[in-house]
Amino acid sequence: MTMSGILVVDKPSGMTSHDVVARVRRVFNTRKVGHAGTLDPLATGVLIIGINHATRMLGHLALSAKRYQATIRLGASTSTDDSEGELSAVTDTGLLSDGLIARALVNQTGVIDQVPSSVSAIRVNGRRAHELVRSGEPVELTARAVEVRSIQVVHIEREKPYTNIDIVVECSSGTFVRAIARDLGVELGVGGHLVALRRISSGPFDLEHSVTLSDLDLSESPSDRMYSMGQAAELVWPCFRVNNELREKISKGQRISSAELPDHDTLALLDADGGLLALVSNGAQGMKYRAVFIGVS
Repeated sequence: MTMSGILVVDKPSGMTSHDVVARVRRVFNTRKVGHAGTLDPLATGVLIIGINHATRMLGHLALSAKRYQATIRLGASTSTDDSEGELSAVTDTGLLSDGLIARALVNQTGVIDQVPSSVSAIRVNGRRAHELVRSGEPVELTARAVEVRSIQVVHIEREKPYTNIDIVVECSSGTFVRAIARDLGVELGVGGHLVALRRISSGPFDLEHSVTLSDLDLSESPSDRMYSMGQAAELVWPCFRVNNELREKISKGQRISSAELPDHDTLALLDADGGLLALVSNGAQGMKYRAVFIGVS
């Protein structure tokens, strides 16, 4: 299969993002597969996959806005900030009111300085933090600014000595929901960790756009389940369809007068059939190519 495109996979629990990439490689019979926005093995939901030439789109995709469904368990912290780690001493949460929990969650919203989980994929001296932790080396990560736009409490369940909280989180890329669980537990003095996480959207892509790996395996035409590069571009960026004259210029890598294009930081240029030709920026500094895709499908 030589087609290129974007596939939105509903990742199952228990698989790494790399496992999903390996599975897609087998289905599409190509080595050129990549992903954007890593999901931990515990997590499920939206994982963006680029196939063949569309792998070059992944670094340009505007996926800064994320939405998650999550379950936080109050009453104990863990070594990994989720249910896969070693449990600390258990604290009874019976005295925590719903109002107290809600107010503490408000403190986790806005632009905050968040220390990532020590078992994250962040690189420390060239190695992933989770690799260092699992090899017994101490890891200290510095706080970094993230934006948690909202946390909605869906349900609170008392399960003595624990309290489980189902939430929906809207946040920026780089936010660790595990860290929200950890920090909530610290603020309430009872410890906390994540027991379930599902990404329901990443940028403009959500579960309605997704396909399960099982459905992909059973599909007679897997390429029908992916978005062409032009279709994906129309979901992500402002698009402008060029005439044959401009198409010829793009094919030769020639500059296009900024007056011939709308002003945008990132603009997708499509041909008459909706095929993606290039990504450009166009503004006060003139038109600049970000990536050229003409001649690929």
